Amino acid sequence: MSRSVHLIHEYAHPAARVWSVVIDLDRLKEVMAGLITFQNLPSGPIRQGQDLKVEVSLFGLLPYQPYEMRVERLDPASMTFQSDERGAGVQSWRHCLKVIPTETGCTVSEKIEIEAGPATPVFAAWARYLYGRRHKRRLTILQEIATSEDGAGSRRERG
Repeated sequence: MSRSVHLIHEYAHPAARVWSVVIDLDRLKEVMAGLITFQNLPSGPIRQGQDLKVEVSLFGLLPYQPYEMRVERLDPASMTFQSDERGAGVQSWRHCLKVIPTETGCTVSEKIEIEAGPATPVFAAWARYLYGRRHKRRLTILQEIATSEDGAGSRRERG
């Protein structure tokens, strides 16, 4: 029986900036560091129809296992994507993400449908933990980007 995990996180950053971070595979490596290590993960933003065949290691300590991710839907205009993933003990991990602009920045809404047989409840708890950590790390990345952009703007104004 599958489980659904729905998470909503607030960001005090422009929606376009948050979108660029959530679809960037290099940033995925950053937000997952120490939790999940990837082999063969390409760089750059995800693309519609992209098939990713990688290997993952929990905490970088356990043996690498095959993991597949397919970007089923990607709509930059509405800042949404959906992926279908499987491997490393998971039969199906369907991830839907939407970045929603707000007056103070944006909200990221994520829904993950997980099927992993008897281990489904464990994977659902892992998803809650994992996506919570990703949120905190994204906040750090976004603040670094904002600080860098503010510094560049100040230098241009003085220049």
